[in-house]
Amino acid sequence: MAPEAVLFVDDEDNILNSLERLFIDGNFVFLRATSGAAALELIRQRPVAMVVSDHCMPGMNGVELLSRVRAISPETVRVLMTAHADFETAVAAINQGEIFRFLSKPWNDAELKGVVIDGLFRYRLAGSMRSRDDSTLRSLGQMVELKDPYTKGHCDRVADYAQRIAADLPMNVETLKEIRYGSWLHDCGKVGVPEEILNFPGPLNAQQYSLVKNHSQWGAEVALQARLAPAVVNIIRHHHERYDGKGYPWALAGEAIPVEARIVSIADVFDAMTSDRPYQRKLSFGGAMEMLERLRGTSLDPELTGAFLDILRRDEDSRGGDEKVAGQG
Repeated sequence: MAPEAVLFVDDEDNILNSLERLFIDGNFVFLRATSGAAALELIRQRPVAMVVSDHCMPGMNGVELLSRVRAISPETVRVLMTAHADFETAVAAINQGEIFRFLSKPWNDAELKGVVIDGLFRYRLAGSMRSRDDSTLRSLGQMVELKDPYTKGHCDRVADYAQRIAADLPMNVETLKEIRYGSWLHDCGKVGVPEEILNFPGPLNAQQYSLVKNHSQWGAEVALQARLAPAVVNIIRHHHERYDGKGYPWALAGEAIPVEARIVSIADVFDAMTSDRPYQRKLSFGGAMEMLERLRGTSLDPELTGAFLDILRRDEDSRGGDEKVAGQG
């Protein structure tokens, strides 16, 4: 397979020369343009996996360029660089779906290389998702987990819990499969969140949390580009909605939240509570069940949570019975 192309855009040749030297050993084709118009012409001529653009340029600024790139080549990953540390402009562009990440100039070499690696991974992610192959989709979820060592096995456990909840509902085999796919991929948008934020050992500030919250939208965009089923896209986009309407990204409430997303939300919350994370120690099985009971009707769908609690109680009874038999022996 031919290497992907990454296009760097800046109105100063010396900056493009520095970038080219930095990526001399990069496993991609290095393209350059000194204006937004020239960049758009290149993108019309050939596939471009990623665009890294300066913001302050004459004629067409970086946000405008990346917005137009999105319109003509939505699968292209878009990164903004600015010398003015204009955080509000960058966050607005992220929230509007115009850009994947932003960097301040002068850039940090290691950070920039990391962003390019993440961006190319996101581009490949969308391409791989189109396979609709079980092993490929599962492996993609597991690859995202590599960014956060605390989530190892998370996508498999969420898929297992979600399918057990869904199995008690009148759902066809295709929908059950889509719930499995969505569970594996629900956090795929975290590829756009810096690892130092994902693994931050404490409360996040407002700016950091704003970036984390974007992972559901970013992931949904990738799934849409891969033309995955609506149920899969719904799970990725809406698994952080809350039943009381205080979640994100759309603040949906009650049954306005797609049922498949409500199911995966319960599974996701339970696994998070029973796993150690940088910001909290895991709860015991019983403690997690008590917390689920408290979240019924606020964060989580009350009926579906009740059904899951029944499943967990049966598991607990089964384990207790096995222990008694073992003790008698």
